[in-house]
Amino acid sequence: MAGKLYLVATPIGNLEDITFRAIRILKEVDLIAAEDTRHTLGLLNHFNISKPLISYYKQTEKKRSLVLIDKLLEGKNIAIVSDAGTPGISDPGEEIVKCAIENNIEIIPIPGCVAFVNALIASGMTTDEFTFIGFLSANNKDRKDKLELLKYETRTLIFYEAPHKLRSMLESILEVLGDRKIVLAKELTKIHEEYIRGNVSTILEQLVDIKGEFVVLVQGNKISKEEAQIDKLNEMSLEEHFNFYENQGLDKKEIIKKIAKDRNVSKNDIYQYFI
Repeated sequence: MAGKLYLVATPIGNLEDITFRAIRILKEVDLIAAEDTRHTLGLLNHFNISKPLISYYKQTEKKRSLVLIDKLLEGKNIAIVSDAGTPGISDPGEEIVKCAIENNIEIIPIPGCVAFVNALIASGMTTDEFTFIGFLSANNKDRKDKLELLKYETRTLIFYEAPHKLRSMLESILEVLGDRKIVLAKELTKIHEEYIRGNVSTILEQLVDIKGEFVVLVQGNKISKEEAQIDKLNEMSLEEHFNFYENQGLDKKEIIKKIAKDRNVSKNDIYQYFI
């Protein structure tokens, strides 16, 4: 009979944030696969847990997943842990889950800390809808290209960023998304936990000694891509507006209907103009 795969969330800072269930599972499993075995060993020692450890980090995730699947099929119960937070959320975990599903292995999530969720609920930004992106590319062009795709996203945007890349990231946000309201959440649940709130330009001026891991929350665009498109069309003359839809292959009747809707006027007014 195959073993079970446990995805165990661990503290993102304060060790008291681990759950009783997580401690129990870590004590019961046969093997713990850890993003950094040295880091996890410190956590296990704190709770007097002694278990075999195997490294399971991003660069070896696919290869090591096959090894773990073999052990699971042998009947071993395995826990996956990242250095902090929930496995699979900007941390290793996704590949082993896919492999486990393919092999009909039971997957059991053990809930706990997720850095971006804690940052969001304390940010003061809209929480009913949000988009989690995680880490942006370190490549300047790739980073800006990704931000361009998010330019008209109206939901709160959430990123992770390392301290040495924070300034360049914020400069890209300012250039592509504009001078929006943002919140920087750093060192969550730790002694030096801090929330920095303000516009991108203001915060860039204030950044001096950048330390700690950051969650960056960005206010969503106030208008959607469709609304921005309509605003742009309404700045055109009626002839230019007509030509825009004509170039899309629409007939005159449909064009007049669309122009009237865009400009919030009656179809008859637009029809009379083009007679």
